[in-house]
Amino acid sequence: MAPENISQVTEFILMGISDRPELQIPLFFVFLVIYGLTVVGNLGIITLTSVDSRLQTPMYFFLRHLAVVNLGNSTVIAPKMLVNFLVSKKTISYYGCAVQLTAFILFIVAEIFTLAAMAYDRYVAVCNPLHYMVVVSPQVCLLLIFLTHLCSLTTALTSSSCVFSMSYCSSNVINHFYCDNVPLLALSCSDTYVPETIVFAFSGINLFFSMIIVLTSYFNIILAILRIHSSEGRHKAFSTCASHLMAVAVFYGTLLFMYFQPRTNLSLDTDKMASVFYTLVIPMLNPLIYSLRNKDVKDALKRTGKVLCEEGN
Repeated sequence: MAPENISQVTEFILMGISDRPELQIPLFFVFLVIYGLTVVGNLGIITLTSVDSRLQTPMYFFLRHLAVVNLGNSTVIAPKMLVNFLVSKKTISYYGCAVQLTAFILFIVAEIFTLAAMAYDRYVAVCNPLHYMVVVSPQVCLLLIFLTHLCSLTTALTSSSCVFSMSYCSSNVINHFYCDNVPLLALSCSDTYVPETIVFAFSGINLFFSMIIVLTSYFNIILAILRIHSSEGRHKAFSTCASHLMAVAVFYGTLLFMYFQPRTNLSLDTDKMASVFYTLVIPMLNPLIYSLRNKDVKDALKRTGKVLCEEGN
């Protein structure tokens, strides 16, 4: 971020999801509801898995961390986005844009590897249940979270440094509702081949390794379930993974759609729609997925509600 690279552009203009004036207020309320549900749902998961003694297991340790990551990812994007629906000048400072991009990458990569860690946890629970608490010990859980944040921090600092090492000397209008790699690089008046290659490589490597962990884990889980003779046993084994499998399918499906589509100006509008899904909609859906399909979480919610009612009386 050398001074000469920022002398001509000190702020960016975010076009947002739509530039039609009549849609700004309706969209504001739609995304206000989405963000509100995201905050309530993820704070609820964090609270339940922290205070309920029956949820003090590795599975819910990772679920709590996923909720923290989802809440962080959504909060990096939503407040600024909501403000921009209500103002005519939708600007963000150069350094504010850099911070938003860095934080966004940090949380999105952390989510990728948290889902991978959760897949490994489910693999051990189904395929090696007798040694589960030894293989996935508290020390191992902390190590996996540490490695997750190390990878996400390295990726975030490297990618954002590459993007903001470019010169921005003409247009400062970002065709997006937040600061993202692709629309920012599209604005640069420098040669973007090297930063694009680095950003693309980091994205691909993170996605590839996390998907290898997820696919390998679920391949072994499926084999283990098929070897169970009783239908009740198969159902019980599958039910422990159903919520996570659903969350993984939705999240990775969206990322793969974005990653493998051709990089053209036309794809920027498609990127915006996909970005809405994985930055705002998925963080809202995850608490619902894990609550509605998870008996332990529903039971913990009932117990907590009962305690609160008794205290209120």
